[in-house]
Amino acid sequence: MNKKMILATAVSAVLASFLFAGNASAADGKKLYMTCAACHGKDGKSPIMPAYPKIAGQNKEYVLQQIKDIMSGKRANGQSVAMKGVLVTPTGEPRFSDEDLDVLADYVSKLAP
Repeated sequence: MNKKMILATAVSAVLASFLFAGNASAADGKKLYMTCAACHGKDGKSPIMPAYPKIAGQNKEYVLQQIKDIMSGKRANGQSVAMKGVLVTPTGEPRFSDEDLDVLADYVSKLAP
């Protein structure tokens, strides 16, 4: 991993742990998205690194499936290692509930592409 990727992963993990310690309630999508914004940009189309995808306006089901695949390890290519660190605790527990992920995916799908 290069230094920027390590820094982005660390910042995102810290944000996730502070914002959603324990089981997060089904907060609104904007609040949940704050964790994603650290890498993907506050608008979902201004990632901090060119390798990070622009996710604004993606299909809700697609976003949700990508998140689940990264969490499970089914998807382990590209930048998924960094994202898995944000989605799953070091002990392998999910940081977000299924309901939170659904709300988050819905929010991302409604961001202007």
